[in-house]
Amino acid sequence: MRVFGKWLGRLLALIAVLVAAFLIFAPGYVERERNAVLGPGPQPVPEAAQALHDTLIIGDWHADTTLWNRDLTRRATRGQVDLPRLIDGNVAVQVFTSVTKSPAGQNYEENSEDALDNITLLAIGQLWPPRTWTSLLERALYQAEKLHEAERKAPDMLRVIRSEADLDAVLAARAAGQPLVGGILGIEGAHALEGRIENLDPLMQAGHRLIALHHFFDNALGGSLHGQSGAGLTDFGRMVVQEVERRNLILDVSHSSPQVVRDVLAMQTSPIVVSHTGIHSHCPVTRNLTDDLMQGVAATGGVIGIGYWAEVACGDITPAGIARMIAVAIEVVGEDHVSLGSDFDGSVATYFDTSQLAELTAALIDAGLTEAQIRKVMGENMIRVLRARLE
Repeated sequence: MRVFGKWLGRLLALIAVLVAAFLIFAPGYVERERNAVLGPGPQPVPEAAQALHDTLIIGDWHADTTLWNRDLTRRATRGQVDLPRLIDGNVAVQVFTSVTKSPAGQNYEENSEDALDNITLLAIGQLWPPRTWTSLLERALYQAEKLHEAERKAPDMLRVIRSEADLDAVLAARAAGQPLVGGILGIEGAHALEGRIENLDPLMQAGHRLIALHHFFDNALGGSLHGQSGAGLTDFGRMVVQEVERRNLILDVSHSSPQVVRDVLAMQTSPIVVSHTGIHSHCPVTRNLTDDLMQGVAATGGVIGIGYWAEVACGDITPAGIARMIAVAIEVVGEDHVSLGSDFDGSVATYFDTSQLAELTAALIDAGLTEAQIRKVMGENMIRVLRARLE
């Protein structure tokens, strides 16, 4: 028995070591695979393009960086966004979206809301607090806590924006020469409300200001662009849209079904956004809402955030390829309604990371955009919508 006990102890110790090694190394491996940067790294930028880039106010509507276990205040060797790289890219405002549920086998055509949830596995594997393992709301709150912790750790690099006054303070600091990034929190899918309108309260208290209605599956608010029903807004969905309007939050219809978008457009009087997408006439795939719906979003005074990944760009994700898609977007919805919506760190491979945005500025010049158009697309349109919505 003593020998058996010794071997059992060794076996348990070995299992503990293997589990610890998995928890330490597996999440980083997964992220390297999911958020790859495919290009050769920073490339030379013409002097005139760099000079223009340095004067831009740059904003990005969508990055899922808080999903991953990285210290945002330190330059990482994986992923696509952190504060040092945002500063290198001259980014003034970055929306950080909290992902709370993602179906196994995720695809752009059809997903079941009952599929195994990948975020549950990721939360456990990354040793998130147990309260997040079974609650979508708690996952959104925890990701907000991570951004606030980065602000506490590096207040000279990051300020979380909750109001128009916060936005003004960030822009004033940057105008004075401080390389400060304004971070805005959002939720990717209002399933994080867990079917209760009162859960908007803790989300707002945590700092969330952008509310996307859907992600990859149908939920209690209505149909997803990638769900099974194709349904429009439910009664609960209409209630959420009305509350988002009343509370001066920003409504995002990325991943919502075409009928949901139509229903929202019939209700909404303030600017809405499609935070990360492509343009259907440029790349006619399910993921990209049709041009008429994009024009409806523009008619609210809203904006279309152009993404940087292959599925929305039909393969060409170089700076030149993204610039061409932006040029088409301007043709479709007008120069006042196009923004950036990278989907960085959103389990997508990109050609460049956020530190290399000057290369996109150079590509926009080469694509024939005017300086005024570049300023609007790179950030001014976003700032206008934020001013229209934030109190």
